[in-house]
Amino acid sequence: MAEPRNGHSAKQKETSGRAAARPATKARRSWPKRVALALVVVLLVGVIGAAGLVVYGYTTTQRPNANADFQTATTFVYYENGKSQLGSFAVQNRQPLTFEEIPQNVKDGVVAAENRDFWTDQGISIRGMFRAAWVIVRGGTLQGGSTITQQYIKIMYLNSEQTVTRKFRELFLAYKINKEMSKEEILTDYLNTIYFGRGAYGIQAASKAFFDVDAEDLSTQQAAVLISVINNPSLFDPGVDEANIPRLEERYSYVLTSMAETGAITPAEAAEAAASLPKFPEVKVNERYGGPKGFLLKMVERELVGAGFDPSQISGGGLKITTTFDKSAQNAAVEAAQKYTKQAADARDKKAGNLHAAVASVKVGTGEVLALYGGPDYVKNSRNWATTARPTASTFKTYALAAGLKDEFSLYSRFNGNTFTPEGDSSTVRNEFNYEYGSGVTLLKAATDSINTAFVDMTTQLADGPQQVVDMAEAVGAPKGAGWDLNSRIALGTAEVSPLNQANAYATFANDGTYVAPHVVKEVEDANGKVVYKAAPEERRAVDKDISRDVTYALSNVVEQGTGSTVRTLDRPVAGKTGTKDVEDDITAAWFVAYTPQISTAVMYVAGDDGNADLDDYARPGDSTFFGGTYPALTWVDYMQTAVEDLPVKQFEDPAYVNRDSAPQQSATSRPEPTRTRETTEAPTQEPTTEAPTQEPTTEAPTQEPTTEPPTQEPTTEQPSRQPTDEPSGGG
Repeated sequence: MAEPRNGHSAKQKETSGRAAARPATKARRSWPKRVALALVVVLLVGVIGAAGLVVYGYTTTQRPNANADFQTATTFVYYENGKSQLGSFAVQNRQPLTFEEIPQNVKDGVVAAENRDFWTDQGISIRGMFRAAWVIVRGGTLQGGSTITQQYIKIMYLNSEQTVTRKFRELFLAYKINKEMSKEEILTDYLNTIYFGRGAYGIQAASKAFFDVDAEDLSTQQAAVLISVINNPSLFDPGVDEANIPRLEERYSYVLTSMAETGAITPAEAAEAAASLPKFPEVKVNERYGGPKGFLLKMVERELVGAGFDPSQISGGGLKITTTFDKSAQNAAVEAAQKYTKQAADARDKKAGNLHAAVASVKVGTGEVLALYGGPDYVKNSRNWATTARPTASTFKTYALAAGLKDEFSLYSRFNGNTFTPEGDSSTVRNEFNYEYGSGVTLLKAATDSINTAFVDMTTQLADGPQQVVDMAEAVGAPKGAGWDLNSRIALGTAEVSPLNQANAYATFANDGTYVAPHVVKEVEDANGKVVYKAAPEERRAVDKDISRDVTYALSNVVEQGTGSTVRTLDRPVAGKTGTKDVEDDITAAWFVAYTPQISTAVMYVAGDDGNADLDDYARPGDSTFFGGTYPALTWVDYMQTAVEDLPVKQFEDPAYVNRDSAPQQSATSRPEPTRTRETTEAPTQEPTTEAPTQEPTTEAPTQEPTTEPPTQEPTTEQPSRQPTDEPSGGG
């Protein structure tokens, strides 16, 4: 047989063919392995890369600045005793506790319900994260799978946005912080930070908001409710919606069961507690600035800012602020103002909301504001009438009186008590109701009966008189403002001053001429109990002691025998002045400002949105005019009955230029019968004779009054319309 041409036998060809076929088969069979190997390589690279990313993320992630709001603590404001709470300031309502102060049932319960592995985990839950990732892969909402540490991180350092980026930052931070902080620190911060609803941040604030108890007094049931609410306050707080109760009951049962499973409580205790929810008491919602106290809190804020405190420190620094306000006096001021505002409005069938009473009371010698009523509700109307300047009427005559005494006049210097036209002036000066008192009335009588003409006459006789009156008012504490025009009528009270400044200026006279700046903050302690501020009000000599004592003597006569006799019911020495501001035919402001040796108080009534409406619409039944000797004086004495209740009765110092024991008795004087009842006949507790004395006080004047004084005839009760004048009246 011939050999094949290629030199190979048939057998060789067969063998060669099989051999040639093998590589293809092997290639087909090894492809899956190669793919698998490639996948392994890719996975390894991915794992290594992921590990690298994790390492990189961990090493490069720095703890950011904490969210400032979650580092704040509520500042509490107290009355002057440092014990009775007046109010609070807060960015967030929070009162941080230490780990030891947080009750064990709360610590055990939150770990059992929220993160049972808390004490041993690394700050993150891998299983929880995988569970969340699986939900995401299936198209669900991005979830947390969060540990307590992660929840704390999200609140304190991040935010609640649902993004993958934020979630990874949360993981890195949680792991890192778990290495840097103890578990006790993390749990403490978490329970002082988490929001429970009802405006409460942290377990202490939540305990007060839900059950009106301190955290240390929480029962197991109450603790379980608060732990339940953490999960979602809007869904579990029954105070938000009664429909939340079934959801709360389910979550509440879960919390108790978890506590039993972790050994925090026994199964029997869990079953007993789960039988019903605890009772939810009526807890008053904290309307921080609601009601009259809102005016006080705002004054405290402003004063502290003026003292150099940062607003954020005031609101979130955990301070303890002790004010100057006396709780019983403050309550009395509110009660008196609202009582007579309502009485006046009801009597005339008017709206009480259009009539505004203001009360300001200052402690003599210290400048401490004991009480202040600026309005019924700061939230509804933030205008503080006690710090709003309005025309002072005859209460400004006190400053003119002091200016005259300083310029060598005495209480027995004589001035024109009749209608007259000052030299160089084109308009005539008249008294209230056109009274004629005589051509030579003493300054003492002018103050007692609030004689306009005498004060204008005195002002014109003073060298640069109007300026001297203004200088005296400013010196004793009445800051210059609107209406302080330099003219001969300056004493009649177009000048505007607030009730607070009026009370404090009059306190200067009660303090023998030493001015002390008014203030409402006594002391401030920081969150650690360290005193960081003590009031140090300005003090200065404003007027000579002798002048102050003579002013006080004259103003005492206003109360004893003049337009302020309504307040004699206080039954202790009082020096003061009424004031009724008359603009054309309207009464736009009515005042009573007076002091005892210990307390100076100003009461003002105005009407209308801007405080310039006619007060006569609220005059007492039977009266056509709203005088300072009526509702303002009644408000003053009602308030002062409480304010001085625990104070000893003190006498004023003797006046400098009057010897009470040896002053000769003054002869009776006369005055013509007026065409209209004077303000003093309005006093509710006195007959007209007490308001318009028939003679000067027997101990005051060393010389007799001239016979040209008004006659002794009592004023009639007839009340015709107010007599026109050439300028606004400053009548008493």
